[in-house]
Amino acid sequence: MDIPIILLVMSTTFRNGNYILEPVPFLKWAGGKRSSLPELVARIPAKFTRYFEPFAGGGALFFEIWERVKAALLSDTNFELVVTYNVVKKNPERLMALLDEHAKRHSKDYYYRIREQHDLQDPIKIAARFIYLNKTCYNGLYRVNKQGHFNVSIGSYVNTTLYDRENILVCSKALQVARIEVRDFDTITPEAGDFVYCDPPYHPASQTASFTGYTKADFSEEDHTRLRDFALRLTKKGVLVMASNSDTPLVRKLYGAPPFKIEVVQE
Repeated sequence: MDIPIILLVMSTTFRNGNYILEPVPFLKWAGGKRSSLPELVARIPAKFTRYFEPFAGGGALFFEIWERVKAALLSDTNFELVVTYNVVKKNPERLMALLDEHAKRHSKDYYYRIREQHDLQDPIKIAARFIYLNKTCYNGLYRVNKQGHFNVSIGSYVNTTLYDRENILVCSKALQVARIEVRDFDTITPEAGDFVYCDPPYHPASQTASFTGYTKADFSEEDHTRLRDFALRLTKKGVLVMASNSDTPLVRKLYGAPPFKIEVVQE
């Protein structure tokens, strides 16, 4: 019996006689939205003024729609993530040069030595460390302890590719339309006509099904309630809001009444 083969290629667009590479997330990210992008894109507003994403994560939706975005604020409470986005935006060549050094020296001992470098000051070094650990740690997981220190074990990858040069450069181009800042989600200030996409750490379906150790301050059930209340305030101002979360009793309770509309999608 013939077995179907799926060919996976990086998305490109044919424009003005040339193929233009489209950006895709340069990080592995637990809960990333690449698999559900068609569902998300189908639900974004036809028109909006500015784009806000207060849980930046892997940035899959932003990179998918960036050409429709005139101005954006990508924000997150994860300091090293925000530094990394800003370095990709402003200094992609220097970043890639340092990533090449990490790739050459990669080993188990080297991984744990770099993992212990919690007090770096140079943004380029912070970003290169962040991407290196992200691409070589177990399962691309991001988790920190109560001190805020990254503590994921090394992965078992044989051939480690830390980055794709063309993708880094096109991501850098896309990020030129965005400000990227360290912020808690409820400190953003969108106005009527702006679009906000919230993709918080998911509410766990069970005690073991998920984790919230994304920063040293976990995302609690109180935070989920705070996010719902913030979304309500934005909606009353005329801000366009879309959010993703797990299908749990708490989430259905929080978002089960108008103006919210729950739609279940498969990731």
